[in-house]
Amino acid sequence: MKEYKQGKLIITWEHEKCTHSGNCVRGLRDVFKPKEQPWIKTGIATDEEVIKQIEQCPSKALGYRLED
Repeated sequence: MKEYKQGKLIITWEHEKCTHSGNCVRGLRDVFKPKEQPWIKTGIATDEEVIKQIEQCPSKALGYRLED
């Protein structure tokens, strides 16, 4: 599992679960850029926008948690 930190939001990604549906890219093109490294760009969208998009991931490869 890889983690990407955006303030108190921690975005998680489990490569082996990913079905490459493209929902993340279509929803937030400036955040999710699969041809770049790192492929998740933090600090571009609000936490709420990122969470809303993560919740659209059909494979649940993308997830999140909030730091205490």
